[in-house]
Amino acid sequence: MAAAETALPDNMRAVEIAGFGGPGVLKTILRPVPRPGPGEVLVRIAAAGVNRPDLVQRQGHYPPPPGAPDIPGLEIAGEVVALGEATPRWRLGDRVTALLPGGGYAEYGVVHGSNALPVPGDMGLVAAAALPETFFTVWSNVFGRGGLQPEECLLVHGGASGIGTVAIQLGKAFGARVVATAGTDEKCAACLRLGADLAVNYARDDFVAAVAAFTAGQGADLILDMVGGDYVTRNYEAAAVEGRIVQIAGLRGFKAQVDTRLLMTKRLTHTGSTLRARPVAFKAAIAAALEARVWPLLAAGSIAPVIDATFPLTEAAAAHAYLEKGSHVGKVMLTTDR
Repeated sequence: MAAAETALPDNMRAVEIAGFGGPGVLKTILRPVPRPGPGEVLVRIAAAGVNRPDLVQRQGHYPPPPGAPDIPGLEIAGEVVALGEATPRWRLGDRVTALLPGGGYAEYGVVHGSNALPVPGDMGLVAAAALPETFFTVWSNVFGRGGLQPEECLLVHGGASGIGTVAIQLGKAFGARVVATAGTDEKCAACLRLGADLAVNYARDDFVAAVAAFTAGQGADLILDMVGGDYVTRNYEAAAVEGRIVQIAGLRGFKAQVDTRLLMTKRLTHTGSTLRARPVAFKAAIAAALEARVWPLLAAGSIAPVIDATFPLTEAAAAHAYLEKGSHVGKVMLTTDR
């Protein structure tokens, strides 16, 4: 029994992966409403983000970590409606946004209290639900693993994606020079509107040459890459001496044949990470840093999530199909009409 809770239904709508495959395997079903354990809170979900890891899970290649719900969805926003024991920060009715290891495609979700954050300022819940996955990922990889410093050149691949739109804004907010790549002129224009100093249409132009020209031959100090595959060697070419490359996905594959001489002669660091399976305490540390350094910028409206499209929870399959099409700029969201 939760330490405190509002009146709750027995069941909720949720979206399950009925079998691995295309978007059509997503089915709306009824599931029991979960109850929070020690340190956890139950959130009545207003909106959830749709992210590429959800697509990979649906395809059968990204199973939930042990103990996580099989329901997809890694980020939510809504209202706290039940408290487990030892959750001193939160009260019933608090508006929160939270990072989950799974379970976001539902009307209710349980999250550890330390992995939830207050909704910034007067931001709406749909916008707030677009924050956790991208902001946690960018902060931990660009500023944590990547160590981005003011005046450095940050190269962001996939600049029009959810991750990319956040990386551009945070890079600029903290004093970096930002180059973004995107696949169309329209997406490049969106990157420039978000503050990128240069946007390169990779379908037409060579980003290695563009970065070299932009930096007067010095190269990018930090590269955030979600592409992988043949981009690995090209990133080595685009990087500055002592440059850093942070790998967070592999849209073109996770295997690459590279010339390690560039790695050695430029003294490069090529690292990477995943976030979903990391311990609660690790995510809590990111949450604390974001609340101190980034949440004031969001509350002031200096930066904001970019939302491309919103679908009802019952149309999760259509949301997945839309994300897979790749024409979006920013985030795709689900709403529960709460």
